Amino acid sequence: MAFPEPKPRGPELPQKRLKTLDCGQRAVRAVRFNVDGNYCLTCGSDKTLKLWNPLRGTLLRTYSGHGYEVLDAAGSFDNSSLCSGGGDKAVVLWDVASGQVVRKFRGHAGKVNTVQFNEEATVILSGSIDSTIRCWDCRSRKPEPVQTLDEARDGISSVKVSDHEVLAGSVDGRVRRYDLRMGQLFSDYVGSPITCICFSRDGQCTLVSSLDSTLRLLDKDTGELLGEYTGHKNKEYKLDCCLSERDTHVVSCSEDGKVFFWDLVEGALALALPVGPGVVQSLTYHPTEPCLLTAMGGSIQCWREETYEAEGAPG
Repeated sequence: MAFPEPKPRGPELPQKRLKTLDCGQRAVRAVRFNVDGNYCLTCGSDKTLKLWNPLRGTLLRTYSGHGYEVLDAAGSFDNSSLCSGGGDKAVVLWDVASGQVVRKFRGHAGKVNTVQFNEEATVILSGSIDSTIRCWDCRSRKPEPVQTLDEARDGISSVKVSDHEVLAGSVDGRVRRYDLRMGQLFSDYVGSPITCICFSRDGQCTLVSSLDSTLRLLDKDTGELLGEYTGHKNKEYKLDCCLSERDTHVVSCSEDGKVFFWDLVEGALALALPVGPGVVQSLTYHPTEPCLLTAMGGSIQCWREETYEAEGAPG
């Protein structure tokens, strides 16, 4: 007699606070997992970038070289390089191991809000308040960008990259998708200044947050509105949003001290996670596990699912 297969467990949400790390960088402007989720980067208003093991709570290295606050950072696919951008209008390429600045790219006319590597980490894409996205060749000695995308009519708040696409959100209320294979630009009008955009993990959808305190899920190819998510507060700050590790939930920062989780398909609020008394400035979701990092004030918080037991903990 065959026993029935056990039902697959539903997705667990990270709602147990494991750690709070005081980063010692004044305000933490952004927190970002690296590609495999073992490390994270914090961007400080004190001009530094720091690399951490968040589960252990250990600081691995501090990167100093920006002339003003650091606003965003990203790691390369092989963990050998970092890129960052900030209030000094510069885009910096770093060597992870030595902590040294490899290149400093200048050309933006205003602060750099967002940076991303392409998949091979040969190009850095940076989005600025100056309304442009600039593409910098990491291997070239030339000071100017290899390409400038200047279709936006207002500042670029968020850029994401897939193997053949660039997704950009702008304060002009438009999501623009550049298909590099086809050489085409697709644009969807949201109507409110966009604060963050991202691809779903399956690459079929785009998630867009904007200053009308609404997140929208769009079909990437058609621009069709698939879902709207509300309940959080986002009226004045550039706040992060993302999808959970299995695309089951939509996740957003909020100006009222919480992180909000909605069921992606049903649109219902699943959890409002209290983080603290201030604005939840930034968040980053682990690529494969129900693990979330949040940033508030000068510290980051590490969250796991309720059933999680830390290594070495009595279990």
